[in-house]
Amino acid sequence: MTTTPRSPRLLLLSTVFFAVAGVALLGMPHGQEPPAPATSSTAHAVADSSAATAAPIDSPPAAITKPSTASVASTPSEVLESALPPHGEGVAGDRAIQRSLEAAWPADLPSADERELLTAGRALLRADATGVGRAKWPDVFPNVGEAVAPAFATARFRIQAAIARRDGSPNKAVVHLVWAGMDRGGTFTDLRVTDWHFTRTIKKGAAAWTPHPRT
Repeated sequence: MTTTPRSPRLLLLSTVFFAVAGVALLGMPHGQEPPAPATSSTAHAVADSSAATAAPIDSPPAAITKPSTASVASTPSEVLESALPPHGEGVAGDRAIQRSLEAAWPADLPSADERELLTAGRALLRADATGVGRAKWPDVFPNVGEAVAPAFATARFRIQAAIARRDGSPNKAVVHLVWAGMDRGGTFTDLRVTDWHFTRTIKKGAAAWTPHPRT
């Protein structure tokens, strides 16, 4: 049987095709697969992306939610209470209490008046709690000559923080004190709060802060 020879043109086209395919395969990075045809899910994702891009630009923006003010402390006492260290923190917590007081009640007195009021307020609190120094304040402690057992032990008494601020007018002030002490029953308690009120008076031609007796 005689076989009809193939067309030279067909052989040439086949050779060129395989040569081009070989060059393409050699130029492809090792391990890289030829790109797969787009599937229906890919086409769907592209369509969704195009739809999102084509959204009208004049659509109303999303509503901006303002931060709630319900959780913000509205009074200085709430600020102080939220910032105080836990009971029993000791001397290490006193600085935090002082900072909390100063943040809750910003300074509003001249520095000289503030120093005078703080000195007097601390001394009054110590005298009231421990009995030490009551003779200096006969108008506040009228029974100073009587033998009265102190309510708190001097050795376990400590003022943790104190500030002096105006009390409704320039001629009135209050000293806020936070303190710790052990009572006669042996119970030690910290974060006690005491206020001493003062009025500016004129004594011998000079202004001075006079404390109010405790009621």
